Amino acid sequence: MKKLYFKKILLSSLFILSMPSLVYALPSIYPTGVTIYNPKKAFNQYVIFSGADNKTHLIDMNGHEVKQWNYPGFPSAIVDPALTSGIKGQVLLQLEEVKQPVALASAGNGLKNKSVGQLDWNGNIVWQWGDKAPKGEAYQHHDIRRLPNGNTLILANLVHKVSGFKVPEVIDDVIYEVDAQGKTIWTWKASDHLNEFGFTQEQLKLVLATQNPDYLHINNLAPIGPNKWFDAGDARFHPDNLIIDSRNANFIAIINKATGKIVWTLGPNLPAINPKTANTVPRPVDQISGQHDAHIIPKGLAGAGNLLVFDNQGDAGYPSVQRGVISGSRVLEIDPIKKEIVWQYTASNSEQPDWAFFSSFISSARRLPNGNTLIDEGQNGRFFQVTPQGEIVWEYVSPFIGQAPNGKAKSNWVYRALPVPYQWIPEGTSRTEIAINPPKLENFKIQ
Repeated sequence: MKKLYFKKILLSSLFILSMPSLVYALPSIYPTGVTIYNPKKAFNQYVIFSGADNKTHLIDMNGHEVKQWNYPGFPSAIVDPALTSGIKGQVLLQLEEVKQPVALASAGNGLKNKSVGQLDWNGNIVWQWGDKAPKGEAYQHHDIRRLPNGNTLILANLVHKVSGFKVPEVIDDVIYEVDAQGKTIWTWKASDHLNEFGFTQEQLKLVLATQNPDYLHINNLAPIGPNKWFDAGDARFHPDNLIIDSRNANFIAIINKATGKIVWTLGPNLPAINPKTANTVPRPVDQISGQHDAHIIPKGLAGAGNLLVFDNQGDAGYPSVQRGVISGSRVLEIDPIKKEIVWQYTASNSEQPDWAFFSSFISSARRLPNGNTLIDEGQNGRFFQVTPQGEIVWEYVSPFIGQAPNGKAKSNWVYRALPVPYQWIPEGTSRTEIAINPPKLENFKIQ
């Protein structure tokens, strides 16, 4: 009986992940590497990402790999040299898989992960965590962050029985803060706060009755960081507070670090997107769905204090929200006080049809120092920079192929791509900044 239940969950998860391919298709042959690059309009930097080949890659603006670590990152996160006594080029990655995965491992994102760690530029492990986790396994997924105090925030899975749920055990989302010695000094569990996420009573019944044990699928964890809202007296935006988002339940929330309570939410219930006003800003936030990488834009960048999020418009919600037949994904910049969209990117901003930019799962978006935005269209392994006006001034398609999330298919998917400043790299690392002007599509043919 239990085996049949797990099989149903796995088949259901694979069906959801495979649905977009029925509607959105890619060419079977396409270019990889850098396809567009305007050095004068782009913000010049490195980019780090974990490829579908389960390795972490650091590339320059021409797509040259300047460094590779033989471990995946979920995500591949850089460590500020200010927290490593000035030593540059250190990363947080996943180091080891569990030898005997728990029964629900195929349905959970972190249940195959045994340990995470910090590696130096040469690939040496300088810090590791997992054996001191509550069950001796890290089970980390989707995010890991080094804090200014030297501790590490880890988003992880916890399989356990929760009263009221129909499934025998849930794949809960849990946050650990661990110190340099690996001791857990703070813990937070999502299931303790079900009544704080903004669900109606009817929605909460659907959550409890779901057949999917990964009922929230929280995919993002970030400290709020210094911001103008807190400076103006809004305690909800205390720099130590944490922002999360739930892919499966369509909400973004802020956790009060001191109490663990939810003090701010966006979603899950928002007005449907109106095609007549969909490109008008500012406007009240309309329905987000399956979103990723919600965070507050740091001080010193354009839009500082606003919320930036990759709105996938993938299948999600209790019940699943309705989306347009030919809609695509969006990147939204949101005033978190007024809850208004103040800037957005869709494919139409680049004079393309909306469906030309779409990723139903994974993906990310980060604001850059010159006002551009780095976007990872994850399911297609494509990341690119856009100006505030939507012009694509740099584009890269990952050439690193591996197994797709649903079965034996091959893909170049990339969970998250992050900007890396030149000064983070040890001195002497080479790079190039050579303009790349793409041919017109009608002239781009294989001879």
